[in-house]
Formats: sequence, structure tokens, C-alpha cells
Amino acid sequence: MNENYLNIIDAVRKEINKVVIGKEEVVDKVFMAMLAGGHILLEDIPGVGKTTMALAFASVLGLDFKRVQFTPDVLPSDIVGFGMFNGMSQEMEYKPGAVVCNLFLADEINRTSSKTQSALLEVMEEGRVTVDGITRMLPEPFIVMATQNPCGSVGTHNLPESQLDRFMIKLSMGYPAVENEVEILKGKNNRQLPEWINGVITVEEFVRLKELADQVFVHDAVYDYIARLAKATRESKDLSLGLSPRGSLALCAMAKAMALMKGRKYVLPDDVMNTFGDVAAHRVVLSSSARVEKKTAKEILIKILQGVKAPRIKA
Repeated sequence: MNENYLNIIDAVRKEINKVVIGKEEVVDKVFMAMLAGGHILLEDIPGVGKTTMALAFASVLGLDFKRVQFTPDVLPSDIVGFGMFNGMSQEMEYKPGAVVCNLFLADEINRTSSKTQSALLEVMEEGRVTVDGITRMLPEPFIVMATQNPCGSVGTHNLPESQLDRFMIKLSMGYPAVENEVEILKGKNNRQLPEWINGVITVEEFVRLKELADQVFVHDAVYDYIARLAKATRESKDLSLGLSPRGSLALCAMAKAMALMKGRKYVLPDDVMNTFGDVAAHRVVLSSSARVEKKTAKEILIKILQGVKAPRIKA
């Protein structure tokens, strides 16, 4: 493994944190999900920097970036593309949709129709689009970063479990701390991309980083730990829907990416613990009794973590 990768990762984080002030942990987890080949769902109120973060990552990682503001009139063809008859060639030509890029920002994804949302299912799972019976692969890497506002429910369509399951992690940025907001008010964060942010690596180098993350070693005991955590969510009386096998794979991939970012060639149980909530919370469904008792997914998952014994693996 090339030890220089840690310097590259640190440079990427520092560059992103120039414009996303005071959210180092969120930036790290978004970067981990990208290294793990996953998609990110950001659920938060407007104005906390979700779009800025997407733009920053696109600039720093050299990714081709496209953004769609999801509204009720956005059609599936706007997302995946469509076929148009060419009178000159007398053939149908494919007109690419917005997803033909490296980083696709689906802004307020819950404000479009279920039909348009479902257009992303194949794209997110398999990295390809099928139009007029012809399947086309998307560029590598391909990452969806979606946002939604949890406060307003009028005119929104909740994402179905099948689509939530395709997001590797779900995060919330939250309000800035007082000292960070002071920096914003002073204008230290009033910077326009891409002028105030530098590209750190190329797309090819980012793909290489993803390969390094995938090569991180996972001990059989850690695989067993992940499987036991997933089993515990499925057997919990507080959950009517537990972690899917896709969720288990996502948890393993996130743990490997965390190990890489910490400079390790192997996964520790702590890596699994520290990513479990972000991977599992949006995938599980609370039981009716848990909702009556006003429990939260976060509380239930913490209890499951405490109840499942972690293996002892020395660093």
C-alpha cells in the first residue's frame, strides 16, 4: 500500500474544511462513504451547507458534477436521459440525462414524484441507465449525494425503504457552533467555489484511493461481528424491519474506509461501532410499540451495540 495516500487524504480534508466550517466529522464520513463506493443522503434544514459540501468535493476530487433541483415536474427522462429520432441518420439517438456524471446532487429529492425517484434505483445500485431497452454504463466513479428537508411535509414524497437502502449513509450537518457562525458572519466563509478551493487529486487518483479502501483487511471475527449486529436488528422487538444484507455490506465497506483514513491496513471493531448508526438508522423501521414509546432509531441501535459483544482484536 502506498503510504503517501494519507497525505492525499489529509490534503482533501483540509481543502473541504476551508469552505465547510466546523463540520469535520461530517466531512470525514462523507469522504469515507465516497471511498467506500456509496451514496450519501443529507437530511437537514436549508442553509447549513449541504450543497456547498457537494460542490467542494467535486472540485477537490476533480469530479464531473451535475445538480438537479427536484420538483414535482421533474421527469424520469430528465434524470436518466431519453431517445430522440435523428432525421439525418434515421436512427434513435440517446440524449444523456443529468446522472451521466461522477457526482450527482439530487437536491431535495423528496419533493419530486415517486416515479422520478424510482428512476434512480437502477442507477444507484448498478451504476448504469437503461433507456429504450439499451443499457449504458455511467462514468467511474459515480456517486449520488441527495438532500432532503425534514421539516416541511407539504408536497413531499417520502423515499421508500428500497431506495433508502441504496444510500450507504444518512447524515445531518446541524447548525454551526457559535464560534463557527462568528467566522461565517465575519465573512471568512464567504467564498465562491471554485475560486477559493483547489483541486487536490484527479479522478484516476480518487479511483485508486477507492481501490486501496477495498483492499483493507477484515478479520473473520469482524465479519462475524457485523453479521451478529445485523441479526440483532432483525430480532429486536423495537424494530419491524432490520438491517438488510446490503446494509451489512455497506457497514463493512464504511469500516474499511474508516480504517484507511486512520492509516490502518486492517479493520478494528471500533471502526464498525463508529459507523454503525450512520449506516443502519435510515434502513431500520421502528415497531409500533417503539413508536408509541417515542423511541428513536439512534437509541435502539445504541442499545443493540451495547448488547452485542465485540471481538478483541489488538491494534
